[in-house]
Amino acid sequence: MKIFAIESSCDETACAIVEDGTRVLSNIVATQIAEHRLYGGVVPEIASRRHAENISAVAAAAFEEAGCTLDDIDAVAVTYAPGLIGALLVGISFAKGLALAAKKPLIPVHHIAGHIASNYISNPGLKPPYLGIVLSGGHSHIVEVLDYTRYHVVGRTHDDAAGECFDKVARTLGYEYPGGKFIDEAAKRGDPKAFDFPHPRVDGCEYDFSFSGLKTAVINLVHNAAQKGEAISPEDAAASFQRTVCEIVTDKTMRACRDLGYKKLALAGGVSANSGVREALSAACKKAGVEFFMPELKYCGDNAAMIGCQAYYDHLAGKRADMSLNGVATLSLDKISE
Repeated sequence: MKIFAIESSCDETACAIVEDGTRVLSNIVATQIAEHRLYGGVVPEIASRRHAENISAVAAAAFEEAGCTLDDIDAVAVTYAPGLIGALLVGISFAKGLALAAKKPLIPVHHIAGHIASNYISNPGLKPPYLGIVLSGGHSHIVEVLDYTRYHVVGRTHDDAAGECFDKVARTLGYEYPGGKFIDEAAKRGDPKAFDFPHPRVDGCEYDFSFSGLKTAVINLVHNAAQKGEAISPEDAAASFQRTVCEIVTDKTMRACRDLGYKKLALAGGVSANSGVREALSAACKKAGVEFFMPELKYCGDNAAMIGCQAYYDHLAGKRADMSLNGVATLSLDKISE
């Protein structure tokens, strides 16, 4: 079964063709990073306009790379939630037009479910149930993956997401957007024990995250040093910050694995590309006897291959959308499992 998939939830215009859930025939991504870097972050209106300008060419490139025509496609899939509403609507509108014109079924896909599904592409042997940890620019979740289309969120952030925290700290330390890549590179040159940053906790929610206090601690360190005329090594601050994030994520995730009885853990989301996070979770899983899975780096960020992969399982579960499909800016994974 070949599925043409579209992802446009933020600032990446992406199209892919995926066969039987795991075989990626094409995966095209048009990034807007260079333009948004001018503003230090994603500007929703600009993102929506660029999606509208790029999507036709990206779709054509996906068909060309796969050596397919629309007649070869069995279904059209699209991210419908969560994300920037204007950005989502561009992809949804294009997908609806394509499905209607070609008389193909339309499959709505949840963005976070897509990130989790990226692991099936890189690790075909991974099968539910297992525990998932999703870390991205807008999301930080610990998820029980009960089946390919059923989820239970056991932990989430109460403020900043992990990726958002990376971006804000990077800006404070003088690095460009998106900050995760620059923090990761700087951390390799710095002393991870140079500074002791807090490990914020949420009372009564042992698996939940709170990254806002950590971000503020780094900002205060830099600003207080500047006021005193002192120099702070950005590499040391980056290394200490990344170490702290890794400790927080590893502690909560492994505690959830232990308490809930899972022996398989899958990492996903844009922050899953961070070398420190990958190494910390891998080491913790090895020590605890937990099988660890993570996507290839090319599937960590937003892409349409992961949407096509998840759409395959959604299709098998009978999920379909009609021409009334709309974008949803905020929608928990728990809701799509009801």
